[in-house]
Order: sequence, then structure tokens, then C-alpha cells
Amino acid sequence: MYAGSKAFFYALSRSATLKRLASTYGMATPDSFARRFIAGETIDEAIDCARRIQSQGFLLTLDYLGESVRTLEEATAATREYVRLMEVIVASGIERNVSLKLTQLGVDVDRATCVDNLRRILDPGAKHGFFVRIDMENSPYTEVTLEIFETLWQQDYRNIGVALQAYLHRTERDVRRMNELGARVRLVKGAYKESASVAYQQKAEVEAAFNRLARLLLDEGTYPAIATHDPTRIAATREHAAARRISSDRFEFQMLYGVRRDLQSSLVADGYRMRIYVPFGRQWFPYFMRRLGERPANVAFVLRALLSER
Repeated sequence: MYAGSKAFFYALSRSATLKRLASTYGMATPDSFARRFIAGETIDEAIDCARRIQSQGFLLTLDYLGESVRTLEEATAATREYVRLMEVIVASGIERNVSLKLTQLGVDVDRATCVDNLRRILDPGAKHGFFVRIDMENSPYTEVTLEIFETLWQQDYRNIGVALQAYLHRTERDVRRMNELGARVRLVKGAYKESASVAYQQKAEVEAAFNRLARLLLDEGTYPAIATHDPTRIAATREHAAARRISSDRFEFQMLYGVRRDLQSSLVADGYRMRIYVPFGRQWFPYFMRRLGERPANVAFVLRALLSER
């Protein structure tokens, strides 16, 4: 069921009809269904949302949604949009933290251009005190993402981190690889459809891997981000940190905007650092479908919203 739900929502994400319906109705009004998980389609909407989040005691990261660009022009446009986003963030006074994907910067078109585009973001980012997280995409991109990360790390870029996915068989090696560098890792379960040859398929296997990797990051990593909405995984992380006397300022929890707000607030109340991942932009549909794949209980909510609009 765990792998099956991901495959189902991956297929839906490729439906032109569903994408057209979602694009028409998903963000049309302040209470449209996609706004449960997406901060908005514009930078101004994202900044307003970020201010509300920060005022409630949360840390935050902004993600301008987009992936799998097909031309260098599209990659250049996305790069410019990130630079503009950072300028707006500086002017707004909110926390200076962003996330991005390499396929958005053109890694599928030309790897060298992608690296140059990433530098164009990291350079002003470093000047203005930004931290930039490189999100991990599906498994064909794992190695190239880490290679590009390491290339920039060797060039003394230190305002960067990377995400790793617990459900991939290779991830323990990658965690150790990043720990040796002293790089900051965001640990997630993984949201893409993957084959049994590269990823665990059973929920229990993924959870066991997540626990194991979280312990490794807490023990040997550099300010890891434990990104999960699972209370059991959170409890295991807290227990291990307490047993090893790892203070709450040496790691943080992360969750997605709109998911388990009750749990987010309780962690802050208990003295933990809690970062909210705030996505925005017009290219929100693939991200939205992956969120449904992780939480199928939201499907009825979305279908009712779509049907009521027609």
C-alpha cells in the first residue's frame, strides 16, 4: 500500500486533465484546496505567509516551486527569480533561508550551466547571509546532486546544505559522505515513486531506515534537520537526543506548510527548533500531488473541492 499510493499519485500528477482542473480551481480563492499546502503563486503571497509563520515562533524556508525545465532560457529565468526572491526577503526582514531543485536550474539541459546558475544564487546569498538547501529529487538525480554539492563545497561555498531520502538503499553511505564533509543534511522519508531495486517499498522498512539515519546524523552530523510529520519518528529522535545529551540547539525539526500544525506548535512549545517549508509559485501541481501521495487521507478533501467547483 505504501509504494502503491506513491505510484497512484505519480500517475495522477501526469494527468493533463487533472492538472488543468487543479490549475483553474486550486488557487482561485483564499480558501481554495491547494492553499492548504501552497503559500500562494506570487512572491508577495509567500512573504505574507512567511511573516505569519515567523511571528508564531517558527523558523522557515521559502521554496519557489518548479522542476524539470527543458531549456536554458527556462533555467535562467528560474535563477533570476531566485535572486529576485532573495532581494525581496532581505527587504522584508524575514529569515534568509531558501530551498531549490537542480532540475529547475537546468541540470537536465547542461550540467555546467546548472552549476553556474547555482553560483549566481549562492554568491548574493552568501553576501546577505542566506542558507540555501538543495532539495533531493528522484533517484536518477541523487548522485549528480551530491556531486554538484561537493563541487561547490570544495570551492568554499558553505552557505549550502542538501536533502537526503531515507527510503533509498544508498542513503546511509550518503549520510556518512556528507557527515565527513561537515555538511548540513535534511533527512526526509522520500516522496517519489521508486523501484525495489533502489528503495525500500514497505512502510516499516522506511521508518526503520529513517530512525537509523536520524541517529547517525544526530551523533555525527552537523546541525541536521529531521524532516517528518510522524509523531513516532519525532519521539524516537527526541529520545535519542536526550539519551546522548544532544541539546535542542544542535538540530532542528522540519515540516511542510499546512501539515500537522498541531504537532508543529507542540514542538515549539517544548523548546525545539521547528522549521516550516513554505512552497509557492505557479508550478505547484507536481509538489501538491506528492503531498497527497504521502497523506492519502487528503484525497477526499481535494476531490470534493474539485467537484463542487465544476
